[in-house]
Amino acid sequence: MATADRFRAAVDARDLAALDDLFTDDVRFYSPVKFTPFEGKPMVLGLFGVLLRTFQDFRYVGDYTGTAQTSANTPADAPSAVLLFRATAGGRQIHGIDLLHFADDGRIKEFTVMVRPQSAVHALGEAVHAGLVADGLAPAPANH
Repeated sequence: MATADRFRAAVDARDLAALDDLFTDDVRFYSPVKFTPFEGKPMVLGLFGVLLRTFQDFRYVGDYTGTAQTSANTPADAPSAVLLFRATAGGRQIHGIDLLHFADDGRIKEFTVMVRPQSAVHALGEAVHAGLVADGLAPAPANH
């Protein structure tokens, strides 16, 4: 089974252990709400734990495969897959894509999420940040 198919199955099953086998140790996760990527398998798996709790009615609705340049400043194209999804978060309907870039061994080395509309991006960002703070993966906002 291809990595993208295994990834979809793990997300559908909410199986973090299965996701662990699919990421490289130095995986990068590019979020629609944070300029710099989340880096490294422990952080990315922690983020997925939050995402799997945050999204309601998450489902993949299509996929495309091919090649694309990664964001890691590498000039060569990498095998890639685009997974289209629909979900609800913070009461907002979300349409989005997951863009997966694969390492030579087939594991995911780069993961980019794009969502619309902007109101959903904002609601998702707030919900995910709260989850990261609750799980100790991000600092709590300072009270002034």
